[in-house]
Amino acid sequence: MDVLISGAGIAGPALAYWLCHHGFTPTVVERASRVRAGGSAVGFRGEALDVLDRMALLERAHALNTHPGDARDGGPCALEILRGDLIGLLYEATRREVEYVLGDSIATLEQDTDGVRVTFEHGRPRRFDLVAGADGLHSRTRSQVFGPRERFVRHLGLYTAAFALPNRRDLRGTGLLHGMPGKAADLLDARDDGEARAVLHFASGSLAYDRDDVARHKRIVAERFAGEGGRIPYLLEEMSRAEDFFFDANAQVEMDHWSSGRVVLLGDAGYCAAPASGHGASQALIGAYILAGELAVADGDHALAFAAYEREMRGFVAEHQQLGREGADRFFLGAPIRETPDTTAAEATLARIVRLRNYVSSLAAT
Repeated sequence: MDVLISGAGIAGPALAYWLCHHGFTPTVVERASRVRAGGSAVGFRGEALDVLDRMALLERAHALNTHPGDARDGGPCALEILRGDLIGLLYEATRREVEYVLGDSIATLEQDTDGVRVTFEHGRPRRFDLVAGADGLHSRTRSQVFGPRERFVRHLGLYTAAFALPNRRDLRGTGLLHGMPGKAADLLDARDDGEARAVLHFASGSLAYDRDDVARHKRIVAERFAGEGGRIPYLLEEMSRAEDFFFDANAQVEMDHWSSGRVVLLGDAGYCAAPASGHGASQALIGAYILAGELAVADGDHALAFAAYEREMRGFVAEHQQLGREGADRFFLGAPIRETPDTTAAEATLARIVRLRNYVSSLAAT
């Protein structure tokens, strides 16, 4: 069977690997012109480590371990590497067997009883037996097949930016967390070669912006942290020239079904748990392993395979999304928002929610 995978992040190449392993023919289309680098660090525990081991990537991943310090959400993890490093490992493990179409994306999908006719923004139309949307929180595949983003994406009131910078602060294996009202900055050692990583968080209601406009993303972050002292001016200066800048909302995707006909969603596209969960990359790896395995067990019967995939993954997703909500709560509780004349309505609302939650908890305790 020919399977088109939209997205060359973590979930897409991982699914391509396992589809090849089971005798399918995957093609990966990615809207970016090259495999993406950068992003924040991703951690692995339990089953995700087993999947990496079965892919013969665990030893190579350990060689890229960032040696996390104590300033981490989501609890301790056995392995943590940069998102871009993991994507690089997955790409190298699949590029000889998998067709990668970079710099293009799906324009339309038309399903019939025998397959899916796909048109692309740039390439010629093609037919596939199945299509897997692994194109992240802002999935175009999800919007095209299941409906508009607003039906499924739940904003958690928090935005995160991450970028690399020279390690001039001797942060070997440690992190420095700067807490401010409604904001936090995490500066961490990332590699043994003198590179560090900055992660900036701020509370906000949902923002409207072009997700491809990196310059605008940097301005948003700079405006939010303007006037702060300590190491913040240094971080903002480094951010202005960072080439691997990542910026996105902490949000979750909640759907009753992850498949429709011959189209299925994988990873953040179908069940994003939010960066605050600490489990997004693990979820993507586990989901790819299970989806490909169920397709193999069902001998390509996609209806049976997709149903089994959902049954197996629902428990993981529910647990990880709960961790994502708790992670966002911990941010607000650890960096309380003071209501001032400059506080936005969204920040003030979030502050009141936190206080109400604490009050209800105190009543329950008595």
